[in-house]
This record gives sequence, C-alpha cells and structure tokens, in this order.
Amino acid sequence: MNKQEQDELKKEAAIKAAGMVKSGMILGVGTGSTVAFFIDALGKRRKEDGLKLKAMVTTSSRSKKQLESWGFKVGKLSDIDHVDLTIDGSDRVADNFDGIKGGGGALTLEKNVAINSNKIIWIVDESKLVHRLSGFPLPVEVLPISCEQNFRRFQAEGLKPQWRMDNGKRFVTHYGNYIIDLAVDPIPVPHGLADYLDHTVGVVEHGLFLGMCDEVIIAHSNGKIEDKKKN
Repeated sequence: MNKQEQDELKKEAAIKAAGMVKSGMILGVGTGSTVAFFIDALGKRRKEDGLKLKAMVTTSSRSKKQLESWGFKVGKLSDIDHVDLTIDGSDRVADNFDGIKGGGGALTLEKNVAINSNKIIWIVDESKLVHRLSGFPLPVEVLPISCEQNFRRFQAEGLKPQWRMDNGKRFVTHYGNYIIDLAVDPIPVPHGLADYLDHTVGVVEHGLFLGMCDEVIIAHSNGKIEDKKKN
C-alpha cells in the first residue's frame, strides 16, 4: 500500500470518528497524521452541519493551530472540569486496548487530557495493532535535575534506556524536560512497569496508557474501517 492509499484509509477512519462528535460536547483532540484528517472532517461538520462545541482542548500546538484555522476556539485543560470525549491516535494498541503513546513527545499533556475524559476513542491504521505491547520504544519524561540517575537506574533494571535526540541534542519537551525511551520489547508486565515508573522519583510521566481507551477505529489495508469497542 502506498502513502496515498494509506492516507485515504486514515481519512475514512477520521470521518467516522468525526461523526461521533455531538454539539454541546467538551471535546479533547490529540495529534498526529490521522488526527489531522479528523480535524478537517470536524471543521467540515462545523461549516456544513453547524456543529457547535461547548469547549475544546488539544494536546499539541499543531492541532490547536489547525482547529483555529477552522474557526474552533481552543481552551486550556485547567479551565474545564472534565472532557466528554477525546479523540486521539496511538503508537501501539494491544488486544486489550492498552496502548503506548508519546512518539511525538507530548505524552504528559496527552495523559492529563485522557485521565480527565469520560470517553476515549483512538483512530489508528492496522500497523499500530499488536497482540501485546511491543514494537515501539516506551517514552518516559524525566526531570533534568535527576535524569542521569534515572537513566542509570533504568539500565540496571534491564530496561534498555536511550536518550531521545533532536538534531544532535537531547529532545526537550513542552515542559522543559527530557525523554528517555525504553527499548524493552515486548513489555513483559505493563501494569508492573507502569507502577514502577509511577513510583520512581524524577519521572514526570510515561507513555503506558493502560485501561484508558474505550473504542478503537481501525483503518485496514483491505479498505475496511473497523470499529472495536471495549467489552
């Protein structure tokens, strides 16, 4: 499948997701190539169907700019008490709907939006599907003050840490922190690793999104758009 064909599938999945948004909602919008198609589909609904949202938050400046170009007003997460629905992508999705996110480096904001959402839908192409979480490094955002200690600790635990780099320098997140990508593959016990990272001083956030997603819209290479709901 070439890129054009893949983009057409992503677009179909995005249109399906946009059809699930209802007027009056507080909507969370993620980031990524598929989400970009979703934003365009949402903008067309605003223009053609008069879709009106109570409030909207997003997980990246790129998505914010695209939404504003369609006339949407994007607020801050701190200004609202909950999100009715969040639509986002995911770097990997396991059979049980657990995911790895943070390939773009925005995992901390993504998780904060997710944890405050009543419902989460991920839109992905079939290449993101795995039986168990694997095939993608796990991002861990760490404070610069103790990042070297964190790196050595992860090495000692056999988690195969790697600094995320950007033009020869360490990648810096929106919040001024670094990202250590853990190359352990597959992740043997996701909930155990999440608990370990949650209790490691200096870790700001990690890319294990466990038990959060309610529904996945999948664009398959055979042209089928699959809508899977969590049991």
